[in-house]
Amino acid sequence: MFKATLKSLLARKLRLTLSTLAVVLSVMFVSGSLVLTDTLGRTFDNLFANIYTYTDVQVSAKSQLQQQGGGNAANTPFPASTVDRVAKMDGVARATGQVFLNGAMPVGRNNKIVINQSRQQYGGNWTGEDELVKLVEGRAPAAGDEVVINKGLSKSANYKVGDSMDVITRDQQRGTYKIVGLMQYTGGRDSMAGESTIFFTTAKAQESMLGAEDEFNVIDVKAAPGVSDEQLRDTLKGQLGDGFVVRTGKELSDESSQAIKSVLKYFNYVLLGFGAVALLVGVFLILNTFSIIVAQRTQELALLRAMGAARGQILRSVLLEAVIIGVVGSVFGFLVGLGLGALGAFLFVGLADGAQVAGLGFPISAIVASFVIGIGVTMVAALMPALKASRVAPIAAMRESAAPDRPLTRLTVIGTVITAASIGALTWGLAGAGGATLSLVFGGVLGVLIGVALLTPIVSRPLVAGLGSLFSWTVPGKLGRRNSARNPRRTAITAGAVMIGIAIVTAISTIFTSLSTALGDTVSKDLQADLVVLGQQTSELPPVVTPQELQRITALPEAKTVAALTADAVEIDGKPNYVVSYLDPAAYVSVLKLKADQGRIDRLEQGEFMVDKKTAENRDLKLGDTISVTFAKGAQKTLKLVGITGDTTLGGGIVIDYADAQAGFSFPQPWQVYVALQDGASVAAAKDSVNDILKDNPQVQAYTKDEYVKTNQQSFTVALVIVQVLLLIALAISVLGVINTLLLSVIERTRELGMLRAVGLRRSQTWVMVTTESVVITVFGTVLGLAVGVGLGAAIVTALKDALGFGAVTLPWGLMIAYFFASMIVGGVAGLIPSVRAVRLNVLGAIAYE
Repeated sequence: MFKATLKSLLARKLRLTLSTLAVVLSVMFVSGSLVLTDTLGRTFDNLFANIYTYTDVQVSAKSQLQQQGGGNAANTPFPASTVDRVAKMDGVARATGQVFLNGAMPVGRNNKIVINQSRQQYGGNWTGEDELVKLVEGRAPAAGDEVVINKGLSKSANYKVGDSMDVITRDQQRGTYKIVGLMQYTGGRDSMAGESTIFFTTAKAQESMLGAEDEFNVIDVKAAPGVSDEQLRDTLKGQLGDGFVVRTGKELSDESSQAIKSVLKYFNYVLLGFGAVALLVGVFLILNTFSIIVAQRTQELALLRAMGAARGQILRSVLLEAVIIGVVGSVFGFLVGLGLGALGAFLFVGLADGAQVAGLGFPISAIVASFVIGIGVTMVAALMPALKASRVAPIAAMRESAAPDRPLTRLTVIGTVITAASIGALTWGLAGAGGATLSLVFGGVLGVLIGVALLTPIVSRPLVAGLGSLFSWTVPGKLGRRNSARNPRRTAITAGAVMIGIAIVTAISTIFTSLSTALGDTVSKDLQADLVVLGQQTSELPPVVTPQELQRITALPEAKTVAALTADAVEIDGKPNYVVSYLDPAAYVSVLKLKADQGRIDRLEQGEFMVDKKTAENRDLKLGDTISVTFAKGAQKTLKLVGITGDTTLGGGIVIDYADAQAGFSFPQPWQVYVALQDGASVAAAKDSVNDILKDNPQVQAYTKDEYVKTNQQSFTVALVIVQVLLLIALAISVLGVINTLLLSVIERTRELGMLRAVGLRRSQTWVMVTTESVVITVFGTVLGLAVGVGLGAAIVTALKDALGFGAVTLPWGLMIAYFFASMIVGGVAGLIPSVRAVRLNVLGAIAYE
C-alpha cells in the first residue's frame, strides 16, 4: 500500500503540485510573520546594544508621574549640582551631565519640518567625542547659535558645514543656527536608526531643550576600575534615593528593545491575521483536492479492496498522501516564509537609515508552527475524503469513476445548526458578554463562515443557474453553466474558498467605510468651523501655533469665532488619562455646538473642569465632585466639576481651565485651532490669509472643513488598502481551488468532451465552455461572500454604534462592484489551464476513454 500510495501521488503530478502549493501558501504567511518579528527583534536588540555599549550606568530623575507609575523619567531635569554629587560617590570614575531628549525639530530648505521614519528628533549638548560619537567634519559648537548635526540629517536635509539651519526646540521657539560640524556614530554610521540629532552648546541646550539654566536630564557615569556596572548601579541607587532612576547600559538596551518589540507585537498580529485567512481558504482547497483525488481513484481503490485491502489500509493510504503533501508543503512554506520574513525585515529596517539587519535566523516558533499548521491542516482537510475512500465498495471497480453524490439533507441540517448557533454567539458577544466578548465575536464570525460554507451546496444549484444565465447566450455558455451546477458539493467547496476571502474583506471594508462616513458626517454636522489649523506630529512634541500667530488669526476681519485647544497626558486619581483645555471655553462651546446638560459650560476658572454627559456617566461624576490631577510637570491639583455638556462626539472628555493647563502641561501652547467665519466670507480667501500668517511656522497649516475630514479619514484609507492585500492573498489561493475543480471536471468528462468535439464543438467553443464554468463558480463564491460579508459587517457596525460612534451602516459599493468584476477576471484566469487541457484532448482517444 505504501508503494501504491507513492505511485498514485507521482502519477498525478499536477494535482500534487497544486495541493502542495496550497499548503505552501497557507504556511508561508505564518512562518514569514514569525521570522520577520524574530529578525526585527534581534535587529533592535543589536541596535540598542550598540547604542549603550559604552554606557556603564545612566542616571535620570523621576517625574511626579514616573513616581506614580507613568511618565518619562529621561525628560525630567535636575540641578547640575547632582552631577558633582554623583561624581564624588564610591566607585565612580567620571560623571558627565548631559542634555539629550527628543524634541529638536530641524526645518528643511522648503520651510517644512524634516521628518524621519523613526520619529526621533534629538537635541542635546555637545560634550566632546567619546567611544560612541565621533566628529568627522568641522568643529565643536562654541557659541549659542552654533550646532553639530549627525551626517544622516545632513544628507536627508541637504545641509553641510557652514550652512544655516532653523531649529524648533522643546521651548517651541524657532531659531537660526550655523552648522559648524558633522558627527557620526562608531562604525561610520550616519545615524543609529534614521533619527536626527542636533548638538548645541551646553548652555543653549539647557535653555532650549530643558527650559532652565544649570540643569541636566541625564548623567552618564563611568565605573572605576574593578567596579562592575551592577555594583555601581546599586551604590548610586542607595545614595540617590527614590527620586532617581539608575540603570546599567544592558538594562537600558533591554528596556528600549522591549518597547519596540511591544509595538512589533501588534504588527505581528496583522501578519498572523493574513496567515489565518490563508489557512482558512487553504483548508477548502486541500479538502477539495483530496475529494478530487478520491473521486479520481474510485476504481483504483475499489480494485485494491477487491484484491484484499482493508478499509483501514485505504484510510491510511489517503492520510499518508496528506502527510506527504503536508510535510513537503510545510518545508517549502517555511523556506518561502523565511525569505519573505528576511525581505520584510530588510525593507522595514531600510526605512531607518543606519540600522543594520540582524543575521537570518531560524526561530523555533516558526519551524514548529510551519509543520504543525501544514501537516495539521492537511490532515484535517483530508480526513473526510479519506473516510469516503475507505467506504468504496469493491464492486465500484465495475462502475464509472465518477460516483453520484449523496443527498444534501444531512449537510444542510448541520450547516443550519452551526450557522444559527454562530449567529447567536455573535449576537451575544456584540451585545456584551464581559470577558467572553472577544471569544464569542471571533468564534461567531468563524462559525458563520463555516456554517454558510456547509449550506453552500443547497443554494448552489439555483444561484449557479441564475448567475450562469448571464453567460449562457451561446451553446458553449449553456453547457458551461450546466456543468458548474452538475456537482453541487464540489462546486460549493470551490466557491466556499472564494466566499470566505470575499466575506472577510467585505465585512472589514463595511466596518471601516461606515466608521469613515460616520466621522465625516459628525464633523460636517457638529463642527461649526470653516477652517481648522493643525499639523502632523513628527515627534513627541505636538505641532503648535504660537500665541502671536493665534492673536493675528483672531484679529482677521473675516474671523467670527476662534477656538484654540491644547491637551496633555496626566494622571487622574492615580490613573493615566488625557485632558483637554480651550483658551476660550465660550468659543469652544459655540464652534462645537455644545449644549449644557447641567451647570455652566461657557466659562471655567482655575481649579474647575467640565465633562460631557457620557464621560460623567462612565466616571460616575456629578456637579460638585472633585478629581485629583497630577500634571506632567509634577504639580498636583484638585479640580471641581462645574459643568456637564450634552452628548457629543467631538468635544468629549475632561476639559480644564487654560490657566491650569499653562501651569501643568508639558506644552501648553495651542496645537489645534477652529475658525468660524463671518457670514458671506470666502473660505478660500480666509484659508490663504491664515496660511500667510503661518508661513514661518513649518509645523501647521490651515485646512477647510472638507480637507480636515479627508485628513482624519486617511487612516481608514490605509486600512482599506491593507484589506485589499488580504483579498489578493485569498483570491490567489482560491484560484488554485477553481483550477483543481475544473481539471477534475475535464478528466471526468473526457468521453463527453470527445463526443461533443465529434458532433461539431470547435476548440474555441470548448474553451468558452470550460471558461464559463470557471467564471460562474468564481462569481457564485463572490456573490455569496459579498452577501455574508455585508451581513457580518452590518451586524458589527450596528452593535458597536454607541461604543465607537458609528452612524448608519455604509456599504462600500465601489469596492463591492470592483470585487464582482474582479471575480470574473479571476475566473477567466483560473480557467486557462483546464481549458488548454480540454482543447488538447484527442477526439478519438477521448471517445474511447474509460
